[in-house]
Amino acid sequence: MAENRSGFSSSFGAIMAAAGSAIGLGNIWRFPYICGKYGGGAAIIVYLLFVFLIGMVLLMSELVIGRRTGHTPMRAYEELRPKHRNWRYVGLLGLITSFLILCIYFVISGWTLNYFWESVSGTLASIADGDFATHFAAFASSPVAPVVCLVIFAALTLVIILGGVQNGIEKVSKILMPILLVLVVLLCVRSLTLPGASKGLAYLFSPDFSQLTTEGVLAILGQALFSLSVGMGVMIVYGSYIPKGDGLFKSAMWITVCDTAIAILAGVAIFPAVFAFDQSPDGGPGLVFNVLPVVFNSMGNVGSIVFGGAFFLLLAVAALTSAISLLEALTAWGADYGKSRKRSAIILSVVLVLVAVVASFSFDGGILNDNKLAGISFFDWLDKLTGSYLPPICALLTIIFFGWFMKKDDIHDELSNHGVLKISWFKVFYHILVRFVAPAALIVSLVAGIFT
Repeated sequence: MAENRSGFSSSFGAIMAAAGSAIGLGNIWRFPYICGKYGGGAAIIVYLLFVFLIGMVLLMSELVIGRRTGHTPMRAYEELRPKHRNWRYVGLLGLITSFLILCIYFVISGWTLNYFWESVSGTLASIADGDFATHFAAFASSPVAPVVCLVIFAALTLVIILGGVQNGIEKVSKILMPILLVLVVLLCVRSLTLPGASKGLAYLFSPDFSQLTTEGVLAILGQALFSLSVGMGVMIVYGSYIPKGDGLFKSAMWITVCDTAIAILAGVAIFPAVFAFDQSPDGGPGLVFNVLPVVFNSMGNVGSIVFGGAFFLLLAVAALTSAISLLEALTAWGADYGKSRKRSAIILSVVLVLVAVVASFSFDGGILNDNKLAGISFFDWLDKLTGSYLPPICALLTIIFFGWFMKKDDIHDELSNHGVLKISWFKVFYHILVRFVAPAALIVSLVAGIFT
């Protein structure tokens, strides 16, 4: 067991920080689109099964590893299997994954800051012809504006990390997460009061099992598995900060519920408005930066400024809480090996920004967009690696370690708080879900990602 170290001061703070890590940009624009495309309510039912039976299993495994050792991924694996030190490379792979994901996050999060400013300043409302696709392309391909925005976002993230675990991450998460909830609820109320909003609800919730194809099931599985920030070492780090008296099952349940609730509420906030103004419900950046500004402009100048600003603020908050956890995982790794926490955070942030700038320049129309490897830009390579390959590989190796190489008694002790809590569900959890169901699901998801 590790010596005493800085950690979260309360259960609420721990849950808010971890939930903030899980709730990211994918909850806002990808989850609702997947559900709408693959059967609405049918997809949501399948998603709930996957996220609570498999995703939460992965989440608990990382929380257990982190709290049991009190270390970041590499040191955690070393401590749990000192005679098999090669397992530490699984931790290293998770940290590399966090680094690359954060590079992409800085770029996209910079876009959200720009659109928040353009919303509240009235710039978006002034685009009378509604050609937001051209507007976004011009902004994203600029060599200056996106870089300024990503640097500002990276600086915000760094300032919070420099505040420490309790006075930085925990304190900010206690503020940002309630703000995020209030914003999404307000947007839901406005969206549901629009004429024709019922079409959007039907798109999102009406069960249509004929649309639930094999491709759809795999897409839902992938979203469920990786919506909870597993497979990148983040939850191992946050697990190491969770107080010893907290029940990890309870913490994992709350994190999963918060993550799922925000994703569903985001769909309720977005799609009724999209359908009310006869816009296309296509997913991804196209929906967020090209379609939704049209919707907000259709509400008039006040609607564009107030509700457009609220939506892009929601995106920025979701992005920030995830970025905090990713940078913290990297910073804690440096601190775990005797490096100054402040120095590690600053150096890492500078390097991350430099890589993010290259990624921004390689985006569609950017000055480096023509420099491609195998016909794929640097931005798209990062997106593909972090979206389809690295997280599932890390998650698979983690659950194999947890189920087959970590001592069963250590797992039981950590989940039961050394016998204080009754965990009658442990045998089913360990012998079925951890050892067989979760690994099988990850293998299927990984193979599907490689061959599609």
